[in-house]
Amino acid sequence: MSTFKKKEVNTMADKQDSAYKLTAEEYKKIKDEMEVRLSDLQQKIIKAKIPVIVLFEGYATSGKGSAISSLILNLDPRGFEVHTTRRPNETEERLPWLQRFAVRAPELGRIAVFDRAWYSGLTWVGADQGEQEMLPYLEDINTFERQLAADGVVLIKFFLSIPKKEQKKRIDKLKEDKNTSWRVTKEDERQNKHYEQTERFYKAMITVTDTPYAKWHVIYAKDRRYTRAQVMQTVAEALEAALANPPKADVEGPVQPKVSDRFHLLPAPRIEDVDLNQVMTREEYTEKLDALQDELSELHNVLYNKKIPVVIAYEGNDAAGKGGSIRRVARALDPRGYTVHPIAGPTPTEKAHNHLWRFYTKLPRTGHIAVFDRTWYGRVLVERVEHFTPTWRIEEGYQEINEFEYMLHKWGCVIIKFWLAIDKDEQLRRFQDRQNTPSKQWKITDEDWRNRDKWDQYVEAVDDMIKYTNTNFAPWTIVEADSKYFARIKTLQTVIDSIKKRLGK
Repeated sequence: MSTFKKKEVNTMADKQDSAYKLTAEEYKKIKDEMEVRLSDLQQKIIKAKIPVIVLFEGYATSGKGSAISSLILNLDPRGFEVHTTRRPNETEERLPWLQRFAVRAPELGRIAVFDRAWYSGLTWVGADQGEQEMLPYLEDINTFERQLAADGVVLIKFFLSIPKKEQKKRIDKLKEDKNTSWRVTKEDERQNKHYEQTERFYKAMITVTDTPYAKWHVIYAKDRRYTRAQVMQTVAEALEAALANPPKADVEGPVQPKVSDRFHLLPAPRIEDVDLNQVMTREEYTEKLDALQDELSELHNVLYNKKIPVVIAYEGNDAAGKGGSIRRVARALDPRGYTVHPIAGPTPTEKAHNHLWRFYTKLPRTGHIAVFDRTWYGRVLVERVEHFTPTWRIEEGYQEINEFEYMLHKWGCVIIKFWLAIDKDEQLRRFQDRQNTPSKQWKITDEDWRNRDKWDQYVEAVDDMIKYTNTNFAPWTIVEADSKYFARIKTLQTVIDSIKKRLGK
């Protein structure tokens, strides 16, 4: 059991120092115990495939580095990474602000230690102006942490707090020695000078983000031995609790999508009610294609100059013509300004992360376009129909996808989503054409035929997908794709209209 004091959600008021100190002998006893205990627990979480994040925030000079060092000395270095957070570089500034943290989430069975993390990151995107200004960023953090926890990540958050006088004493001591003076930044000195303002900021931050799935452990860090002991014991207890808490069992039954009323959902038709009988002559297609590609090419230049990112997401029935449509869009774009991401089943590394992780790694920089041939909607389509994922996680997937897309929207991204729909008879005709044409046989697989056998299940999944993720900031466009000519023109026109709307044209 833990031997240290329980804390209130507070960052600093003066404490009775004697209650938060350890003698050298007391500390050695705890340290020796932790060396064995933490090493053993690390091996158990590796075996249990439990990912862990240990996050350190706190006042400048509060001893975060010392606490991290004492913790990781008890761990096998092959099983963890330490990430030190600095101001974002030029590339990171051109991506959503949480992206650089999302891509560093640990794999199953590994530990990621963050020396400062997204809480420091929010102060660098303008949230340090006041409590009201930072609330949207704190909401992003709560969403991000909740999604990590839902996929089994154990989040252990420490805030190290020291009084103003103690901070000033440590800063002065570091500055006195030429070998340590470099460690004191202008930001550190500014924090001490405006300590009361900083304290208000931290209190608000902790209050909003102290959640059941990511609780804060606030440590009065004036005594370094006491701080190290609290960190080691808290991590040990958290790992033991995770090991004692088995994964939630799956329950057989129909999927019941869970979405909150946080986002406005637009009315959505059922796929079976869409009239797919749309036609277009080759002459009309050729004439419109050239004009639309020229217009899109011009708009791509404007997007680049205005640094507006675009995500184009393609989903649809097998053989619906996604590849052909993507090619017609891509031909209008500067190859230096776009990337096409074909999404297949997740690799072992991707499976070892949160289901959105592999898409965070593929987001476009500002001014660039990312085209996804299949997307994050695999969670509520193939994973649902094929039972690759527990039902309760599928049900939560709709809300997580809406939150992911809302994050992109707030960043300034144009989100364009297509469902290319064909009827069952047209799909069979295209399958047979592929199978009987040597140059097209690579396009048809046994999996395509298996998916066709589950046509009705996929129709139900698609209807739910569109119904529960058709938001006003990322609406679906259903493309009648029995006619390839019609489908290609409709997708091009939709891309152009969406970009022009964003540009105010």
